[in-house]
Amino acid sequence: YKSKINHQQVCAHAILHLSHILQTFCVTGLNPTLSPEIRHRCLYCNATTDEIGTCWPRSSSGRMVERPCPEYINGVKYNTTRSAYRECMDNGTWALKSNYSNCEPILEEKRKYPTHYKIALIINYLGHCISVGALVVAFILFLCLRSIRCLRNIIHWNLITTFILRNVMWFLLQLIDHNIHESNEPWCRLITTIYNYFVVTNFFWMFVEGCYLHTAIVMTYSTDKLRKWVFLFIGWCIPCPIIVAWAIGKLYYENEQCWFGKEPGKYMDYIYQGPVILVLLINFVFLFNIVRILMTKLRASTTSETIQYRKAVKATLVLLPLLGITYMLFFVNPGEDDISQIVFIYFNSFLQSFQGFFVSVFYCFLNGEVRSAVRKRWHRWQDNHALRVRVARAMSIPTSPTRISFHSIKQTTAV
Repeated sequence: YKSKINHQQVCAHAILHLSHILQTFCVTGLNPTLSPEIRHRCLYCNATTDEIGTCWPRSSSGRMVERPCPEYINGVKYNTTRSAYRECMDNGTWALKSNYSNCEPILEEKRKYPTHYKIALIINYLGHCISVGALVVAFILFLCLRSIRCLRNIIHWNLITTFILRNVMWFLLQLIDHNIHESNEPWCRLITTIYNYFVVTNFFWMFVEGCYLHTAIVMTYSTDKLRKWVFLFIGWCIPCPIIVAWAIGKLYYENEQCWFGKEPGKYMDYIYQGPVILVLLINFVFLFNIVRILMTKLRASTTSETIQYRKAVKATLVLLPLLGITYMLFFVNPGEDDISQIVFIYFNSFLQSFQGFFVSVFYCFLNGEVRSAVRKRWHRWQDNHALRVRVARAMSIPTSPTRISFHSIKQTTAV
């Protein structure tokens, strides 16, 4: 056994020595006077990776190198039992393009559920359109109704703003052509970066909502002592370094496909997804504490047990979209079961695209302060309009050929 090992070691040393001699000969003796055959043996292609990410090892010139097809290409799963090819040319350089023509995509999901994916896409577009419409109306209401600008409603206003910006950027991403996506244009990467920034700000403003409610309800801290600039800093400024770090990581390690879409084995997106997951987990704790305190207060009241549970459930359902807890349902794919996959597709598309609509309805359109302010503004407009009509009628009654008496207008408006 020992002699066998010694024999293998001797062979390995001999091969290494011969390789060193050949390399020295190539470096010192590679000149035009050498024969083409010798020069050809001295040239090789260095190890490299191509645009897909396949690693091509160091190879002698004039060879066709074979590698297994990658598991994923552009987010699509491929059959790894087939092979891709790339030529190491005679001059010691790799061919510009690798040959992936033999690689076969595996599209079970899209082949199994083509109709469901199309319907889900329609739901996504419809939900985002309705959400943007409702969010814009809510934004205008918060902008115009200055009488309701307390800290709580300012937080709602900022959250609605992030939803609008996020949804608008989502539409811009859908308009990007596939060829531009593949060419990895700088402006395309910029759009993806801005979109991800608004995604992170959206979740951080949900966190701000959770902080405010938890402070006011659970900690019973006076909301008058809370500072607006602290919440503005958390919601708009903290996401900036997170996205900058993500963009730098993408630029140096995953600079492809406009930085959009996550593939297995690539972890740069966790630079911004990690803080988002942490924020959602904290909001889940906030929700638990808020509902616990609410149940304690309801039990102390004289209302019946059924009404107590009904109020608790209602409060929980209202808080779910505000705190972003619904996103926690999408962390784990349900698996290969057909029914669970279809339910997951529809559930995911509906809740994510309509979340902005739910936030607008619960925290603007059904907000008592907003409705009261709108009602007052409407009554004021009606009174002003009625006064203008009376004045116009009074002005239209001629009391003299040249002018109208102010006394007659006053009498008319007093009627």
